[in-house]
Amino acid sequence: MDWNWNRIPAEYLVTNVKLARGGKLSKRKGFLHIQKGRVQALGVGEPSREGVPVLDGGGLVCAPGLVDVHVHFREPGQEEKETIATGVRAAAAGGFTSVVTMPNTVPPIDSAPMVRYLLDRADEAALCRVFPTAAISKGLGGETLTEFGDLVRAGAVGFTDDGKPVMHGKLMQFALQYAKQLGVPVTCHAEDCTLSGSGVMHAGYWSTKLGLSGIPRLAEDSMIFRDVELAKATGGHLHVAHVSTKGAVEIIRRGKEDGVNVTGEVTPHHLSLDHSSCRDFSPHFKMNPPLREEEDIEAVTQGLIDGVLDCVATDHAPHTGMEKELMFDQAPFGVVGLETALAVCHTYLVLEGKMDLGVLVGRMTEQAAACYGLPVGTLEEGAEADFMLFDPDERWVVDPAKLAGRSRNTPYAGKELTGRVKATFLKGRLTWHDAAED
Repeated sequence: MDWNWNRIPAEYLVTNVKLARGGKLSKRKGFLHIQKGRVQALGVGEPSREGVPVLDGGGLVCAPGLVDVHVHFREPGQEEKETIATGVRAAAAGGFTSVVTMPNTVPPIDSAPMVRYLLDRADEAALCRVFPTAAISKGLGGETLTEFGDLVRAGAVGFTDDGKPVMHGKLMQFALQYAKQLGVPVTCHAEDCTLSGSGVMHAGYWSTKLGLSGIPRLAEDSMIFRDVELAKATGGHLHVAHVSTKGAVEIIRRGKEDGVNVTGEVTPHHLSLDHSSCRDFSPHFKMNPPLREEEDIEAVTQGLIDGVLDCVATDHAPHTGMEKELMFDQAPFGVVGLETALAVCHTYLVLEGKMDLGVLVGRMTEQAAACYGLPVGTLEEGAEADFMLFDPDERWVVDPAKLAGRSRNTPYAGKELTGRVKATFLKGRLTWHDAAED
């Protein structure tokens, strides 16, 4: 690509690209015509626009900006881990133009002023669209509902106590009922704490061998079963976060077959890594839900292929280096994922013949956006020009020191991945490009 990246004009053409849209990847080269932040035209072939500046895409894949419906940006209260500004920078580096933030900050996002604060900070950063969720319960205490109406009017796109499960069944029932009236989903962190207890990794062979307390599949499955039944009874929209077990996939499958309004997400790490990764006691493989077994990876992968699981979401969870240097059982749960998500899924799904790239892009764009009813994730005439350029052939080794976000707690450090985001555009404006292109 040959361009003066510091001067992106108001009108330009992106040519010589393969368009990925509508779940399909075009075999023929095509173009985008951008004018004043919107897609003026797109299609196959070479456009004739005399006098319009041209960005030669060099045969790269041109796709809608990715949509991540599950990120933790830590602001307010834990800015040493991540801020809105550093979080959206990491998002842009990973090809994302829209993210949904979780409310478990310090203090949590449980009031209208807190929602407006996040939106203001995102507007200042201006690198990625930020859609906040708000807490289901005040202070994430699991006892009293927040003011759902006020929070939606302030800009919240859904409700969750993510990081903590809603153990009180009646509270979850009320949450689904009120959220239904407002037209937004309730996202469940599926964990029965009476079953997970003090577990720090998957309960199985490796937890026994390492002498670490395990988290059984049943802790996740039983809570999803409860919440799917509550969604069935209330008619509310239940979104299931970070699905990790074979049982959970089947529960969601049966729910959908019964007409329940339930959607689900799966993370790149649950699609690619299993519990044996913990064998060296590295906290960079400690997350909640934990890495499971090979049969669970096969099940969530098939669930994503079938559409039982609607989308890929990173559960981007930054922590400081000091925290992740603690002993495994003392370190916090969570890994970063925005900058590696597409490459991981491309490497482990597309290159292994499990999923077409066009389908994967659909799961990471329009189908992700649909889980929250967001007006993003498409590439079509008249839409705002959120898009990214992706090289599916480039091989690169993940170097934590070169990540754009504030934290470095990636489980893919030192791993070679295939496929790399080369540039990201928000409303036609460049938000990130691969410095190697300079």
